[in-house]
Formats: sequence, structure tokens, C-alpha cells
Amino acid sequence: MRLRGRKGIRESLEEQQDLVILDPAQYKGKWQQLFGNDRPIHVEFGMGKGQFISQMSYRNPDINYIGFDMYDELVRRATEKTRLAWSDTEADTPPNIKLALANIEQIENVFEPGEIERIYLNFSDPWPKTKHARRRLTHPRFLDKYRQLLNSRGQIHFKTDSQTLFEFSLNSFADSGLQMTNISLNLHREGINEEHVMTEYEQKFMGKGMHIHRVEVLIGKDALEEYEKTRLEKYGK
Repeated sequence: MRLRGRKGIRESLEEQQDLVILDPAQYKGKWQQLFGNDRPIHVEFGMGKGQFISQMSYRNPDINYIGFDMYDELVRRATEKTRLAWSDTEADTPPNIKLALANIEQIENVFEPGEIERIYLNFSDPWPKTKHARRRLTHPRFLDKYRQLLNSRGQIHFKTDSQTLFEFSLNSFADSGLQMTNISLNLHREGINEEHVMTEYEQKFMGKGMHIHRVEVLIGKDALEEYEKTRLEKYGK
């Protein structure tokens, strides 16, 4: 994937130090210090143009959000989405969100173990060729990284339009011994699900009548214990 962006993209990002992190590794173990509070940290790996992460930050001011992408042009576009999302408030800078330039391949260099509470994987590249399976963000080698970074309430929320990637991912989660819940083969079956913030891709695919697949994966001890209580209440002891 090669993006053609405007001239001066890097300069634009460098001028937005209030929102953009060009060297996220420097904050390893210090993200809460950067945000200035001890609120949970939710991250999106592969944020694209930033619609999802910006809207999530606006809707949930008590959570800290970090959006990651490896393309500086997408990070730039995400800054526009984020500032627009917060434009009707008095905040000069969106207070609970950072946008970072990083390759997820080295994400363990960006966070200390247990520093994250939730990971969002939205419409990740499906890498359809079998020989490229290791590049999929739900491959077991990535799941091993996520498990190290997530805390006791850790979860992964995954959405995709690709049936092939969804099937691969469900098997990958199962083979890794992870608990799945809230599995949906058609998230918006009964119309737009207003509880879920939609990405740009999601809106596009929905307009074409395509199904959106979604699953939540529980990682942390507390998350699993809470699920077990809910499961017993839902299905009976």
C-alpha cells in the first residue's frame, strides 16, 4: 500500500506535538504519565483515517485512546478527524487521545507489559494469500504480543468485512486458548447498530450491503472472571 499525500506531511505532524507522537517508543511505560492520569488506555492498531478512534475519544472522555498507523499521511488525516470530532467543545487540544506513527511489528517496544486495557483491530489488511498469513494482525504471533501488553481487564475487539479473515481469526483465537464472546456474523443485521462507532470502511461496506463480522476476545484475569459471572447469569447455573 502506497499513499500519495500532500507535500509537507511530516512537517505538519511535527507541528502537532499536542496530538501526534512520532516516536512512541519513548513513552514505553510512561503513557499514563503523558496523559496525566491513571485512566484505562485503549488502542487501535491500524486506525486508517481515524474516524473510529476520534469518535471513541469524544464519546468516552474517561478513557485514554491511542491510534496507531504506519503511514504518516493517514496519521495526518486522523488529526483532522480528531480535531473535527472535538471542535464543538472548549478544548484547544483533544485531552484523551494521541495519534502515533508506528509499525505494529515492533509494538512490544512501545508498551510495557500490562500497560493497555483494550485493543481494537478494525478492518485490518486480510492478507488473503496463505503465504502471507503471518502478517495478519490476528495471527498467533501477534496474539502473543497482545497478551503480554494487556492488563487484567484486557480485551481485543475485532471487526472485519472479510469472511476469510474472520474464520482465520476465530481459529487463531481458539488455537491460542482465548475466550471469545459476542460473536456476530452480521453486526448490523437489524439496521445500524448505534452502540458501535463505525469506521470509514464500515460505512462503505454497509452501503454495499456487505456483512460486518465482529468478536470480542477476553484476555485478562478480571475480564474472564467478569465474563464468567455474566455467562452464569445469562444461561443459568
